Amino acid sequence: MRNIASKEPGAVFWQRRHCCAPLSHCPPAAISAAGSTPQQVVLRARVVLAAAQGQQDRQIALALHVRRRTAALWRHRVREQGIGCVWEILPGRGRKARYGAAKVAEVIETTLRARPSGSTHWSTRSLAQAQGVSKSTIQRLWQEHNLKPHLQKTFKLSRDPKFLEKLTDVVGVYLTPPQNAVVLCVDEKSQIQALDRTQPGLPLKKGRCGTFTHDYKRHGTTTLFAALHVVEGRVIGQCYPRHRHQEFLKFLQQLDREFPGDVSLHLILDNYGTHGHPRVRRWLAKHSRFVLHFIPTSSSWLNLVERWFGELSEKAVRRGAFRSVTELQQAIDEFLVAWNAKPKPFVWTASVERILEKIAKCRSRLEEILPGCTKPKARKIRAVICGTPH
Repeated sequence: MRNIASKEPGAVFWQRRHCCAPLSHCPPAAISAAGSTPQQVVLRARVVLAAAQGQQDRQIALALHVRRRTAALWRHRVREQGIGCVWEILPGRGRKARYGAAKVAEVIETTLRARPSGSTHWSTRSLAQAQGVSKSTIQRLWQEHNLKPHLQKTFKLSRDPKFLEKLTDVVGVYLTPPQNAVVLCVDEKSQIQALDRTQPGLPLKKGRCGTFTHDYKRHGTTTLFAALHVVEGRVIGQCYPRHRHQEFLKFLQQLDREFPGDVSLHLILDNYGTHGHPRVRRWLAKHSRFVLHFIPTSSSWLNLVERWFGELSEKAVRRGAFRSVTELQQAIDEFLVAWNAKPKPFVWTASVERILEKIAKCRSRLEEILPGCTKPKARKIRAVICGTPH
């Protein structure tokens, strides 16, 4: 039988349906080396590797303790069908399942609908004990159904009465930016703490990650005002000691100087009180090139600058030790300079339809849990009573 090996000297090739790849990049090598690969697949991959190295069927059979017919079979199959065929298992082959579909459905339903006594979520051992199975069985079923009871994320569904209107406006600016204009995502990261650890941390070394103490000393806070240039990815930022409309006005004036001329500045920002202060509105009325786009309430995920704040926290603040607010501000400034030297824009891809589809599913589920919890909030109307005689 013809070998899979190429006749070119100095290079070994194995043939697939549409291409040839060197042995060093050959998937069978990775398949056989992976610890989670089933043993029957590993054996088939080794047969293919031996054939690619030019070995005959008899040699492969002796080395791998298989029949000659088996080596010839997988040589032929891989040549005709590609390397993916080594993963194919005929129906009825392999170890039979110990638990039927009813038991599997019971485990999954218990994971999703019930809670253990005195706990908020199941562990593999607690559920295994309750269901009378092994913890490995629970772990495998959770993995197959992509269930992770030990993980939890924060999320809040917006109840803004104008949610759809604001969502459409902001996403429209992301996907189809206005021509001859600059789009800036503006927000404040307030109360950034200058924390110093009580002891020096141990440095990183082989076999051990870096450490820091669980307790700390506070040395004050600062507030970062930042504007992310959506197209270029660079960030304009400034730290202030307080978070008021006076500081926001100073930052708007900085943006006015940063982008001279008559180019329109479209600002995407949240509904914080300083953004709608009377003095801010008066200043914006005199500077008509500033166009504001407000995101819905409880929808900070719509503001791309929040993504950059995550980069700042993870790479410059969280692991740092700062003995003063000045050191903290210096670290933030250094991160700004490094980021703007090689800016990376964040690209928005989600459409309004995709977002609304996900929100509809979330709203439906929340209404099942607590009817009425997703209704838009009614605005509070303050009744003014003056001069009413008793």
